[in-house]
Amino acid sequence: MVAFKATREITETDFTDIVMPAVDLVIKRTGELNFLLVLDTPLSSFSFGAWMQDAFMGIKHITKWHKAAIVNDTEVIRKFTDFFSIVMPGEFKGFEHKDLQNAIGWTSERPKQREE
Repeated sequence: MVAFKATREITETDFTDIVMPAVDLVIKRTGELNFLLVLDTPLSSFSFGAWMQDAFMGIKHITKWHKAAIVNDTEVIRKFTDFFSIVMPGEFKGFEHKDLQNAIGWTSERPKQREE
């Protein structure tokens, strides 16, 4: 699992220098992506470049998503996150801050092995 906490303005450089290398490393090690974001800043704090890098990351690794959780106390953000399970591979789920430990546990679950 790779996890981040956003607490200030998020820029394109944050994605290219911090998020993307960490994501790439997790995928290289595990072959999948479990992603957790604790969002302690308004969505307006994401620069246009950050949004573009976020979209690029999603598309670049579209077949690698296993689980992604966004922790935020805004219901619209949590519902939007839940919606991604319909349109993207993998599971996406929104959690409230009070449920952070549940989000960590859910996101860090390994895929179930198939019985043969």
